[in-house]
Amino acid sequence: MEYMDRKPYDIVREILKVIEELNTLKDVDAILDKVLEEARAMTMADAGSIFLVEGEALRFRYVHNDTLFTATEASRQIYTDYSLPINDKSIVGYAAMTGEIVNIPDAYSLGGDEPYSFNKNLDQETGYRTRSMLTLPLKTFQNKIVGVMQLINAKDREGQPEPFSEYALQYAPLFANSASVTIERGIMTREIMLRMMKMAEMRDPKETGAHVLRVGAYSAEVYQQWAKRKGVDDLTIKRRKDTLRLAAMLHDVGKVGIADAILKKPGRLTPEEFALMKWHSIYGAALFANTTSELDQLCREIALRHHERWDGTGYPGRLPDDLSQVRELCVAPLSGEDIPIAARITALADVYDALISTRAYKDAWPEDKVIEEILRSRGTQFDPEVVDAFMEIQDVIRAIRAKYQED
Repeated sequence: MEYMDRKPYDIVREILKVIEELNTLKDVDAILDKVLEEARAMTMADAGSIFLVEGEALRFRYVHNDTLFTATEASRQIYTDYSLPINDKSIVGYAAMTGEIVNIPDAYSLGGDEPYSFNKNLDQETGYRTRSMLTLPLKTFQNKIVGVMQLINAKDREGQPEPFSEYALQYAPLFANSASVTIERGIMTREIMLRMMKMAEMRDPKETGAHVLRVGAYSAEVYQQWAKRKGVDDLTIKRRKDTLRLAAMLHDVGKVGIADAILKKPGRLTPEEFALMKWHSIYGAALFANTTSELDQLCREIALRHHERWDGTGYPGRLPDDLSQVRELCVAPLSGEDIPIAARITALADVYDALISTRAYKDAWPEDKVIEEILRSRGTQFDPEVVDAFMEIQDVIRAIRAKYQED
């Protein structure tokens, strides 16, 4: 939205409208993307990043840079994993420690009397020239700091870098503080999802927090690439990606209904045991049988259908209307495009992560062997278009794998 030519009343009303839009988003990554997008539009900033408080540190969580990043490179960059201490040595650390806004007209002209210093590494590695910086603590209305947002290189109407304006200094903190509440809610939603999966992890050691975070991230990024190839508009992509990431994380939540003797068996399952294991897809779908939201519906679709195959030989078939009356698995699995796209994508993400990760019954496969198997299964187990989208973002896939490693 255009802020610069609006009256103060209209600007505040526009900020409130954006906050309402933020409240429709569920996953913290989608929220951070929207917050950074709007803060940059408000201040005419070329780039920006967000760090969130984790314990005694600030962990890097999101980044935009119109000059440096293509769409794929931007997706890869958000999975960079590093953290900074909350102290006065870095600019973002200082903002988190003191709760103060830090406005720097030119990062290369710091006087030297400041406790913090500017890290020139990114500029030296990329040739980017950081000039103006506006660093904002993200405070809730209870004055709790949930993170820090740093905006870089304000631009004038001709696109030339300039210091951040008085206008930006007045309204960006108002937006940041209002958005902080939504960010905190997104963090809580992610934590609730991980707690739900912790129940499954207690039953099945293979269902780790890192595994579900990887599957959720793979699914979200593959969907984005698939949707772009299909010509889906950006707004729809962002909203669908938001819910898909969370729903894919819960793909195996139905394992809470499977017996320990099967879940914790160290070796491969017998055919009889595997037949019982198939019930986890029905149990998972049953948890979301009374759908009350788009997220519930997507969770149900993915839990039920993520073991369907493109060629129709998957399982379990349709969820019965009366689960309690069913004594055997359904025998009418779906195939092709009848399988919901979210389930088709999650199926690939789940298999990829299972193959490339160590399991109790197998070693991790080498990456080239995993890719060979995925390509071999194109058009039989997996949707060909989903495989193509997956192959086009391998740098992003590797970045996700590197970020969410097992503890």
